[in-house]
Amino acid sequence: MFGYNVGMPRSTDTSLSNPAHSVRASVLPAQLPDDPAALKALLFAQQRAFEAQLVAQFETLRLEQESAFSARELEQRKAFEVREAEQKKAFEMREAELQKAFEARILEIYEQLRLARRRMFGPSSESHAGQGWLFNEAEALVESAPHSGDTATLPPPATETSGDTLAETAKNKVRGKRKPLPVELPRIELIHDVPQTERTCACGTPMVEIGQDVSEQLDIVPMQVRVLRHIRKRYGCPKGDQAPISAPVPAQVLPKSNASNDLLAMLLVTKYVDGLPLARFEYVLARAGVTVPRQTLARWVIGTAQALQPIANLMRDVLLGHDVIHMDETPVQVLKEPGRAPSSKSQMWVQRGGPPGKPVILFEYDPSRAQAVPLRLLEGWKGHLMADGLESYGAIAFCEGVTRLGCWAHARRRFVDASKVLPAGKRGRAHEALALIGKLYAIERDARELSDAARLAQRQSRSRAVLDELRRWLDQVLPTVPPTSVLGGALGYLHRQWPRLIPYLARGDLPIDNNPAENAIRPFVVGRKAWLFSDTQAGARASALIYSLVETAKANGMEPYLWLRNALRALPTATTVEHFEALLPWNLKAEHLITA
Repeated sequence: MFGYNVGMPRSTDTSLSNPAHSVRASVLPAQLPDDPAALKALLFAQQRAFEAQLVAQFETLRLEQESAFSARELEQRKAFEVREAEQKKAFEMREAELQKAFEARILEIYEQLRLARRRMFGPSSESHAGQGWLFNEAEALVESAPHSGDTATLPPPATETSGDTLAETAKNKVRGKRKPLPVELPRIELIHDVPQTERTCACGTPMVEIGQDVSEQLDIVPMQVRVLRHIRKRYGCPKGDQAPISAPVPAQVLPKSNASNDLLAMLLVTKYVDGLPLARFEYVLARAGVTVPRQTLARWVIGTAQALQPIANLMRDVLLGHDVIHMDETPVQVLKEPGRAPSSKSQMWVQRGGPPGKPVILFEYDPSRAQAVPLRLLEGWKGHLMADGLESYGAIAFCEGVTRLGCWAHARRRFVDASKVLPAGKRGRAHEALALIGKLYAIERDARELSDAARLAQRQSRSRAVLDELRRWLDQVLPTVPPTSVLGGALGYLHRQWPRLIPYLARGDLPIDNNPAENAIRPFVVGRKAWLFSDTQAGARASALIYSLVETAKANGMEPYLWLRNALRALPTATTVEHFEALLPWNLKAEHLITA
């Protein structure tokens, strides 16, 4: 029991519940009793009723607070469970993504491993069942037909050839007949006769000659090293009235050198056609008893290249005068380059073009692989540039009058790689792409002998339909393949290069691929495997020039040594543009070359 003041209620009473105060006030009688005991009893009763009311009020508040706390706790628990579920879901999604990325990476590594093993231990060609012949990069050494020269060969159509026909074709290629020895080679007859004692028949009758059996063997005379002695007669007056006179010195490509023009031609062909390094040619001369240091040989090469520069300049004029040019590049190591480490890689650029009947192949050395190089080499030129997907060719495409063409051989090569990573005997989407691209090449093969106008009609009527089908297939398959896989890389390359792959349909003389440039650069790549590097920039530029001359001569049907020998013999006396133009490979006939 606690004290209570009727007139002055405690502040806690009003703060607890105003309704309780109202109830308490309502039970007070209108007239309080005068008897103190009754009044006291009334007050005590009133106080007990109020206390009971307070207890009930406090219990109600407690229950309400507990209910509210329970509701908040339940709400928090639900929110926590929701957050926990969301975090779990996000974790599971992230784990699934990581697992998917891991599996994709494992697949990528597996494909790369299979592809690397195929490249290392498998056939070097890109032949594919049902696809005929496929083209290689310049860096891949492939077996080419002896009659093909530097011209690209289109594959037979995949969809129009049966398996039996393919097998028969392969059989015919393997079982070819031996070619006869060239008729222009000199012949030395060796007579093999039957001994006189064996020319009597068993019946005792002497045998008579009724014919002969002839077989031919190829023979070779080892290189002969000789010295040319130039004896210049001198004449003088016995009386001494006039100074002596003598015959003039014969014009030489290198006047202060003791190397003849023919030796210089042999040196260039040995290095740049046969791929024999100067160090090994030094040993060849040493076996003949002649000591010529390789440094001297290098100076001869550089000096001869400088003398031949006017012919190369005329070739460049012819190249830039035609509106279709092929370009490609390959690394070359130059040991002594200012500001660069000896192990750094420079580039050897190749251009191929020229009008019909005048093919031109030009090599150009440059330390860089940047966009500035094609811009420099093709400055002021307008036409169609055929190149691979290297971004270095991107800037030239924005030049006025220049249209960049994409290479279908490069696009197909990536699908060939994608087909090689599949298990043996399994066919996939890569084979579908190869079949469609094979149709494009089949059309080109059928139209090879046609005129430009007829070839254009074939492309518009047949090739365009195949390209439309290939585009629909690409749009359907591309979103479903991981971009990091070999197939995804092939699809991505085809998608990015598509605007450059279709312009060849606009003309009948435009090429479908860049194989002419790759065929042109292949001799350099083969030679690089032998001589490995260039010592100086001057040597690299000389190599580029000599490769330009000998490969252009080969493309025009000229034997490199005979053409170089004739050019070097006439070069010292050439003084006009007409003289140098007469030395261009297409202006010379093989039958007019000096062979002695």
